[in-house]
Amino acid sequence: MPKVKTNKSAKKRFKISGTGKISRLKQNRGHLLSKKPTKQKRRLAEPAEVTGADAKKVKRLLGKR
Repeated sequence: MPKVKTNKSAKKRFKISGTGKISRLKQNRGHLLSKKPTKQKRRLAEPAEVTGADAKKVKRLLGKR
């Protein structure tokens, strides 16, 4: 039986918690930050949870079941 390889781009973008939840960073935090309100930038800095069918796909990419 061959080994399942981890997708390296997914490995850099997602983290799995001890309880099995998958966290991700939010979009719109890369550049052009001077025109965005401070409140918005603070909100975007918090990690979000991957839910539903997307979580299943991400776990597959990370080599988890």
